[in-house]
Amino acid sequence: MNRDLQEFLRSRRGRVQPADVGVPASGQRRVPGLRREEVAMLAGVSPDYYARLEQGRHFQPSDQVLDAIARALRLTEVERQHLHNLVRSTITAREPDQVQVPPLDAGMRLVLDSLQTPAIVVDLRGDVQAMNRLGRALFPGLEPVPSPSASHPRWLFLDPASRELLVEWEMVARLSVGVLRQAAGRYPRDKQLHALVGELSVASSEFRTWWAEHDVDTRCRGPKRFHHPIVGDIVTWVEALQIGEGQSWLYAYAVEPGSPSADALDLLGTWAATDAGETTQRVTDRDESSSATSVTSAVRAVADTRR
Repeated sequence: MNRDLQEFLRSRRGRVQPADVGVPASGQRRVPGLRREEVAMLAGVSPDYYARLEQGRHFQPSDQVLDAIARALRLTEVERQHLHNLVRSTITAREPDQVQVPPLDAGMRLVLDSLQTPAIVVDLRGDVQAMNRLGRALFPGLEPVPSPSASHPRWLFLDPASRELLVEWEMVARLSVGVLRQAAGRYPRDKQLHALVGELSVASSEFRTWWAEHDVDTRCRGPKRFHHPIVGDIVTWVEALQIGEGQSWLYAYAVEPGSPSADALDLLGTWAATDAGETTQRVTDRDESSSATSVTSAVRAVADTRR
């Protein structure tokens, strides 16, 4: 039995009201949303056929039938693909217990480092594979692999600093849950992914609640607001680019030219370069690092005037 498929279909029909799809809402209804037989009628399949599908029994419906059910349940495109993935996971040959994410090649690292805006590369489990200097500066506390602080979902739900940094923390956190849910449907046997879900379900009541809602999402894009501890408020526009074999994504965070956010990002770049120079100086000659420290202090002072 495919419990994820079962719970996903139940949750989706539970949110569709009969009036939304032209079904008379006569009599007392014991379940929210549509009944199984109503979904079957709208999809043009028999009630028994739909019941077997929702129960997660092992059989192979056609893509056309799945698309008809998706239309009946008013699924989004992401949810429709998720439905196909869940059904496919019950009938495909056994997959490996761990999906191998290809390492970032030299060309992509060159592109990443050459970007004049914060950028990070995240894989299907939410592990940060790489960050440029501005990316590190924008996300304090988040580090690329092999650092133990490389998990973006763990950082979101377990590091209190993420709630201070991300102005719309709940929106970002919900999106993260939806992305992990989508990945779990695509890679149902990946042990690392499911271990992460189990860990966060135990450690975070918010994650546990949102995971049970079975919402799915893809890589987020659009405006994102930060309240940075060094330079204050920054409003960015984030775009996600799928790279490699589709198991990693490049996120780039741009700001409006000439805006206060652009000024803040310039300050952040100054601080990041100074901080990197300060670290190098401490390694080579601790006694000469005071000038770098004073520059960092100056950046903080200018930032304070902009808050």
